[in-house]
Amino acid sequence: MSIRIDQDITNFFQDRINKAKTSFERTIDCKHTEFDDLYPYMSEHPQFFWYKRYVAWQELLTLAGIAEDLGLDWTTGFTDKQVVFVKGKVLEAKVLDNWYPEEE
Repeated sequence: MSIRIDQDITNFFQDRINKAKTSFERTIDCKHTEFDDLYPYMSEHPQFFWYKRYVAWQELLTLAGIAEDLGLDWTTGFTDKQVVFVKGKVLEAKVLDNWYPEEE
């Protein structure tokens, strides 16, 4: 039974982290997220996009932190550079500028 529960928890966190990563990436690309639906009247304010990025970033950090506390590997689906950014925890311009891998 514990093997099944462990696999369920691993799958749950992997799914949640993938969704958080996608949401964060959508904020980098200035695309619609669920957060826009919560505050539709805010979308006309320029600072809203920065706030939305910080909220998505914090969700990603929170889920990665909980996964680490549980001993789960959350890094699947992230590049090495993205893992360093998440472990660094600070959302800086370099994170936004360098989140996606460079194309050769």
